[in-house]
Amino acid sequence: MNFIETSLKGAFLIDPEKIEDSRGFFARTWCQRDFERHGISFQPVQCNMSHNKYKGILRGMHYQSAPHQEAKLVWCIKGAIHDVIIDLRPLSPTFMQYLSVVLSEENRRILFIPEGFANGFQTLQDESDVFYQMSEFYTPEFAKGVRWNDPAFGIQWPTDERLISDRDQGFPDFNLNNV
Repeated sequence: MNFIETSLKGAFLIDPEKIEDSRGFFARTWCQRDFERHGISFQPVQCNMSHNKYKGILRGMHYQSAPHQEAKLVWCIKGAIHDVIIDLRPLSPTFMQYLSVVLSEENRRILFIPEGFANGFQTLQDESDVFYQMSEFYTPEFAKGVRWNDPAFGIQWPTDERLISDRDQGFPDFNLNNV
């Protein structure tokens, strides 16, 4: 695996190294030793998947608050997404900054998101599937979010074509007291 540190402290893009032959390829997508070599402590306890029927579906911006903050590995295994993360760690040098990346079936990139980040995505193709590995169990009473178009972050989304849940539309503007 090739680890590429992003502009947001602690977040990495991971390119699996493919071993190819006439049958196809094999690639490792998670290895505790490789993660530890890059200073990442990540122990998945839960895996999730979202299936997205249409281009333009926007999910996010989600996170879990303390003491149930979660790190995530996000991988688009079918189709393509525009994935966005926001650093919500008040003591971080990249606090309130966001990063957007394209994760797709073609590029096979994986995004490692540290604890204390919000995450969301917009689908770039119909029939896009996203696979998540989580470091913390889902705890509904600690599940929170910030609005996808909150002016505090100024996120640039790829298209105006959007389908968003009422819950995600209704997240409040960012407030430091809510993190």
